[in-house]
Amino acid sequence: MNGFKVFEETYPNPEPGTLKPTNEHPIQDFQWSDYNAEPGGEAADYVIRPLYGVPAELVPGVDIEMTVATLNAPGARHHVYFNRGTVPGQAFARQFGNTYPSDDEQRDPGNAKVKWLSRGLLEAALDFIGRASGPGFELKVAAYEFTYFPFLAALGEAALRGAKVKICVNTGDRRSNGDIYQDETSLGNWTAMLDENLKKRLGSTLPSMGRKGLTLYPRTWWAGIPHNKFMVLQENGHPVAVWTGSTNFTPSGFLGQSNLAHVIEDEGLARSYAHYWETLAGDPSPADLSGFNTREFPDPNPLAASEIRPIFSPRAEGILGWYSGQMAQAEKAGFLTAAFGISEEIGAAFTGDSNILRFVVAENSGRTDKAKAIMMAIEKDRDNIVAMGALLVEKSIKAGLEGEALDRWFLREERHRRQGNIFYIHTKMMMIDPFGPNPRVFSGSANFSSASVTDNDENMLLPSGEWAAEVTPVLVNEFMRLHRHLYFRTTALKVAGSGGGSAREAALLTPDDSWQKDHFLPGRQKHRKRELFR
Repeated sequence: MNGFKVFEETYPNPEPGTLKPTNEHPIQDFQWSDYNAEPGGEAADYVIRPLYGVPAELVPGVDIEMTVATLNAPGARHHVYFNRGTVPGQAFARQFGNTYPSDDEQRDPGNAKVKWLSRGLLEAALDFIGRASGPGFELKVAAYEFTYFPFLAALGEAALRGAKVKICVNTGDRRSNGDIYQDETSLGNWTAMLDENLKKRLGSTLPSMGRKGLTLYPRTWWAGIPHNKFMVLQENGHPVAVWTGSTNFTPSGFLGQSNLAHVIEDEGLARSYAHYWETLAGDPSPADLSGFNTREFPDPNPLAASEIRPIFSPRAEGILGWYSGQMAQAEKAGFLTAAFGISEEIGAAFTGDSNILRFVVAENSGRTDKAKAIMMAIEKDRDNIVAMGALLVEKSIKAGLEGEALDRWFLREERHRRQGNIFYIHTKMMMIDPFGPNPRVFSGSANFSSASVTDNDENMLLPSGEWAAEVTPVLVNEFMRLHRHLYFRTTALKVAGSGGGSAREAALLTPDDSWQKDHFLPGRQKHRKRELFR
């Protein structure tokens, strides 16, 4: 394996982005990852070799050999998919000559850049649609942003194969007088559905495919936004599988922002999502939809020892307190991604001394003074380790670091509209004690915010026990991929900004064994982290 950190003694002037073999410049940590591993049950053999001595004369210790198999093996009842996102910008630059994907390349699922950025997320979505292979199959889709050509084309082709395709899609903001206003998001959806290239591919645009089995169900805004992004597959009238997660059906959703998707093969869960979809398709008012959700899908009091259930919004705010209460019950560790800041209820569970270690990956500190104050309190808490995605924008891009072309492409993709404000961390996920006997996972379209609960159309998966244990290994690995990368950048840039050193110094290895000290001092954050993951 190769790494970025080097011994200054043996490599005194490293160029930015230079990779060096770890048998010459070893990993000085007790946690590492190989992100070249592919999903699908593939096994990889690893040799872990301790190194001793001084940088110029390293002495190998006793090798430790181990074999690790990836998840998402065929036949599993719960699959999880992640894209690479823009976090690995330097790796993208090295592999593709620092040239971002062109418009034509983005439209081709087989393009090498697209496949690398997607890392199976787009492929999994297209495969899910492809299961609707003819008459007898039905797809129910709920979409907020609905613009990515390969995705739209795949739905149209499913209809041409004879499947029924029903799409509940965001089509505008309903005013109090009943008028529909087209904002940038809904207008973008209409533009994509009427695209001439789509017409060439399918023989007609999506809105005109009603007689060919594809029907649109307009979902208009009332108070919040129709923020769902899920699909339900039915066979011979029976719901059989669900696709859901944080991924908007856009180029940036599949290829840019960090996103995930769950595919669950469970008739009961699929039936719940289909029931919710049928109500959405009627374009209900917020009050009517909230009443339906509260009645049909009550708060999980308590959550069963092992189950997978959905929570749908809008609903009463109490679910945020429930999330917070679940996190407060953690015995070992808590994990949270925060795209739009952290609510007061959730923030309460991430402050105050405890015996658990809590990891946070956030886009930024929030957009309001209150949100920023909550995040500041979380950052100061000794039990929390916080990484910020927005520092990529604020510092790294402005510094012209390698990977800039990909970052600038993504910013362009998002900033074409006023509402484009999440560039990196779009994943919605909370995990509680993922390594313990009672793991819990909360993941879906909803942010952990008041608006996501009381105003928006949203869905959240709540797997617990065995259901959660099936996917927590891959979820923790992906979470820590984002966290380690962004935490390194966060720390390096903070050190440089405080005058305590340079960002370059953060990339240098320690020439002796002093780096280990904090890992073995009880109470220190590094010691607690080592104990948690060992």
